[in-house]
Amino acid sequence: MNILLETLVYGAIAALVSGTVLPLLYRSKNTRKTAFGLSLISSILLLVFAGTVLYTGKEPVFPAIGFLPGLDFTLAADRLSAGFILLIAAVVPGVSIYSVEYVEHAKSEDGKNLQAALTNLFILAMLMVVLAGNMVGFLIFWEIMSLSSLLLVLHNYSSEENKKAGFFYFVMTNISTAFLFLGFISLFRLTGSTEFGPLEYAAGELTLPFLSLFVGFGVKAGLVPFHKWLPYAHPAAPSSVSALMSGVMLKVAVYGFLRFLLSISTPELWWGVLILTAGSLSALFGVIYALKENDIKRLLAYSSIENIGIIFTGIGLYVIFGVEGLETLALLSLVGACFHSFNHALFKSLLFLCAGSVVHATGTRKIEALGGLVKSMPATSALFMIGSVSIAALPPTNGFAGELLLYQAFFQSFAVTDPLLTVFLIIALSSFALTGALAAALFVKLFGITCLAMPRSEKSRLAEEVRKPMLIGPAVPAAFCILGGLFSKQLLSLAGWKIEFPDLLLLGFLLGLIYAALFVLIRTRTKETNPSRISETWRCGIPTVAPYMEYSSAGFSEPLVMIFKSVYRTKIVHRAEYLDRQESLVKNGNVEIRLVRFFEEYLYIPPARAIEGFSKYVSKLQNGKLDSYVLYAFLAVIVLTIATGGFV
Repeated sequence: MNILLETLVYGAIAALVSGTVLPLLYRSKNTRKTAFGLSLISSILLLVFAGTVLYTGKEPVFPAIGFLPGLDFTLAADRLSAGFILLIAAVVPGVSIYSVEYVEHAKSEDGKNLQAALTNLFILAMLMVVLAGNMVGFLIFWEIMSLSSLLLVLHNYSSEENKKAGFFYFVMTNISTAFLFLGFISLFRLTGSTEFGPLEYAAGELTLPFLSLFVGFGVKAGLVPFHKWLPYAHPAAPSSVSALMSGVMLKVAVYGFLRFLLSISTPELWWGVLILTAGSLSALFGVIYALKENDIKRLLAYSSIENIGIIFTGIGLYVIFGVEGLETLALLSLVGACFHSFNHALFKSLLFLCAGSVVHATGTRKIEALGGLVKSMPATSALFMIGSVSIAALPPTNGFAGELLLYQAFFQSFAVTDPLLTVFLIIALSSFALTGALAAALFVKLFGITCLAMPRSEKSRLAEEVRKPMLIGPAVPAAFCILGGLFSKQLLSLAGWKIEFPDLLLLGFLLGLIYAALFVLIRTRTKETNPSRISETWRCGIPTVAPYMEYSSAGFSEPLVMIFKSVYRTKIVHRAEYLDRQESLVKNGNVEIRLVRFFEEYLYIPPARAIEGFSKYVSKLQNGKLDSYVLYAFLAVIVLTIATGGFV
């Protein structure tokens, strides 16, 4: 069995390495197709590997690879890593097939080959992070993952938008790595080992590692208030890469945090409260900010922040219930968090791929300029609808199944005896329910304004359906979204989680029967009572209906924007030019809604300005005079001598 598992893993790694190297050596369309074919093959091998580990419970450990004397890199897989390898293997096929056609739209031949090579490297790095058996390998491949994704974000480096996105991403990913270093070094000082394993220590001794790793992984996962890089990086990256970043890379951070948390035998209650609070705030702020977005990819990026919040909500519940001794509820919460991670990877990659098709066909990311795509791009619109229904958690899709597990955990939390904790959980449940309702409204807006009614621009009117690979690619996660919902009970059982969960296959069958019966009934009654007729639609006396009369994106969101104006800090600015002195006849004018970027303007920009000011002050010391430099060197020697105790 171990030989089979080793063959599968090494085969997948070899395929991804080949897919990275080949496009750099041979620049042709066939080489790029081969590279994406290799990533597809690797995902099939990983699918078999992860499924075998999850089903049999075998936990293979592979031979160590020496990096440096005394520093080995070990590969290992247990049920946790197998679950996240399954997640990678489920997302990669759709992205690979889609990229075969999508990458050909890059501007230059070098850009196409580089994108194919870096995509394979990015997938390989994420796989190796999950397979890493110790901290050394984890951090090395973590950095390769960050670097390859940064280069993909900067694929169009001449664009100011890409430069800004790359700068944000570079800064935040280095902050993430710095905190991970701090966390791992503190763990090494405590245990004396770089290997991952059980941490049988008092919670007080693990406070520093916990806080460091929570911040480090939280930055990479896009948890509020560390989320600022996400709304910049996702729109700037190619859509196939956005699908991987949002669908997989954010979950690699979730995996890292779970790897640490599950190795601790005695966590403290305040850890769970902190995680649940951060998760609830991320979920709520993410969906609130998404509601006012007019950029289709930025809206999906904010939605990812919301879903990461939902995942951390489940992790927070797991810790709280575990500390309270409610093992069944703790397991239910953990399964809910892991299953939602898997589901989000599928429907968010589907939505990003569909968004890429829409942007490719129309040449714009602005939702206001779209509309009517259901007629010109029917297949893409149908796939987009499946993703929207899944992420809105409507039954019987996989999104509904994942959130139902967390609702089950919340509803049974009356077993908690601490009154203050009970009140806290009720508030968290209220926030969770509000997030779900707002998410449903968000995707009604996104799908309705983008695909339905009349085109609101010439670009949208002239849009044409994309080619087959860009349809087959999203169809893969779309099929998983439906099957993952219908067979959720069976999948959870196969993964070895024995929990009470309704059979959604039966629910889906009943819903299908009800919809079919209603359809037949309405059709029959309509034909009997109202024979079909063709006539002009009543238009309130207006001769023709124009696209500007439709519900716009801003108009749809406006009531919710006004409700949450204290969060947005909305400002309505009127500008008008009048024809008369009495200012009664308007000649020209506009109304603008400005939203304050709270976290950016109050959390990130002030320290950045302080550092900039300090840097300007320090730069004055470089005056080009030899006397000054000799003085600096002399002062530096004095300071070092005092610091090292030279005068004692």
